[in-house]
Amino acid sequence: MKTVTSSKLIILVAVFLITFGNLAFFSKVTEVYPVSLKNIAYLGSLAFVFGGAIVFLLSLICHKYTIKPVLITLLLVSSISSYFMDSYDVIIDDAMVENIFKTDMAESTDLITLKMILYVIFLGVVPSLFVYKANIVYADSRQEIVSRLKLSLLTLALVISVVLIFGGFYASFLREHKPLRFYANPSYYIYSTVKYFNRSIKRDILPLRLIGVDAEIPSTDIERELIIFVVGETARADRFSINGYNKETNPLLKKENIVSFPNFWSCGTSTSVSVPCMFSVYKESEYEKTDRQTTENLLDVLTHAGVNVLWLDNNSDSKGVASRVAYESYKTPEKNPICDLECRDEGMLSNIQAYINEHETGDIFIVLHQMGNHGPAYYKRYPPVFEKFSPVCRSKQLQECSKVEIDNAYDNAILYTDYFLSKVIGLLKKNTSEFESALFYVSDHGESLGEHGLYLHGMPNFVAPDAQRHVPAIMWIGNNFDEIDAKALMKKRNKKYNHDNIFHTILGFMEIETSVYDKQMDILHSAK
Repeated sequence: MKTVTSSKLIILVAVFLITFGNLAFFSKVTEVYPVSLKNIAYLGSLAFVFGGAIVFLLSLICHKYTIKPVLITLLLVSSISSYFMDSYDVIIDDAMVENIFKTDMAESTDLITLKMILYVIFLGVVPSLFVYKANIVYADSRQEIVSRLKLSLLTLALVISVVLIFGGFYASFLREHKPLRFYANPSYYIYSTVKYFNRSIKRDILPLRLIGVDAEIPSTDIERELIIFVVGETARADRFSINGYNKETNPLLKKENIVSFPNFWSCGTSTSVSVPCMFSVYKESEYEKTDRQTTENLLDVLTHAGVNVLWLDNNSDSKGVASRVAYESYKTPEKNPICDLECRDEGMLSNIQAYINEHETGDIFIVLHQMGNHGPAYYKRYPPVFEKFSPVCRSKQLQECSKVEIDNAYDNAILYTDYFLSKVIGLLKKNTSEFESALFYVSDHGESLGEHGLYLHGMPNFVAPDAQRHVPAIMWIGNNFDEIDAKALMKKRNKKYNHDNIFHTILGFMEIETSVYDKQMDILHSAK
């Protein structure tokens, strides 16, 4: 192969990434600055500045023994990033990076498509082979350092010069169109990865902050509570027929004496953000200022009060929430008795009655973490008998399906959740003679199903569409739960609530007294 200098190789990789790895970025940019004689110079300068930034970054970290591993890794990861941004309009922020590291193999497999493989081959493997086989000519150490210094300084000078020449454009671009930078590949996912690891390191070295150590069940509460909290997955409020959806997706729940809260909103747009938030004492507005993983959560407070706490999971995991309580995974047939194409949420109910019978004293709080509507393979999320709506999308590449097919597959999964929740209610009814029992169901986040070209979830909160944050929330309260006025609760059902209310509402359900309880955040407060 023809010899090439290390500086030239860095420039070639940067040009390749700008040209082929940033279709989503430039597509978004040209929506704001359409291609025209007026804008062509601005767009050209943006490509130059972006490419120059990549060259500058690589010139700092690529040396004789690191250049090939760094460039190959960058090309391979950038090819996958390109696929998800081009195909699903997904943004690789720090929350998405956390999802990537915490997603299990089964969920990862659902995302692999032929199109993704082609992206990896042509945008990742092929250019990586070029880099691997490149015959790089190195000067002596001193000359190599000088050469690299010249490249970085010259690049920086040129980038600054271009930015100054088109100062008005860049002032507008950076100030008024911040979301555009989220699609910059590879710079934004590199920034997001550094941010994620920085947060993880802090979490590992900081001591756990205790909360609610004063929690107790008052002596006047002589009735035992049995509360099951269901953490839904990727469910949208507007797809529940009990909230007005025109397709009957809740035939069983509508027969129960439930309260649906149609104006409920999630803390985030991904499981790794929303699940910890649902159990946190901190509010969504405090998310960036705190680290929920270094502070005890709702389950710890319940434990301080002597409640028997159990987390059952048919999803990837609890995202750290259940690390200090009893935890069981139902993802495999060895544990879950109801598995076909995959293990079903219903299987989590198989041993609950035995658990209840084993605990003859104390209140009981059980969390069921659903697989729910996890995408993009919605058709896998329900047993065949629940395929009421057809035709359905059977492709993991959602763009290959019509909107009707996607909706049908998604709605069938909602139909299965309706069945699952009705089974939970049935279990609770069997225990009403011994407990004040209740069900509380809330989804972790919603889902985009092709609206405005968006699919899946994970958009930053401030640009996320309502479909990714407007979630279903349902309560069923047993007849012997005398402290709660169902009619008063129904009057509050249309108020706006969000995940911030869950922490205090559960404490209200369990009738626990503690300094961290805020009755104004308790949905049940005025219904008692």
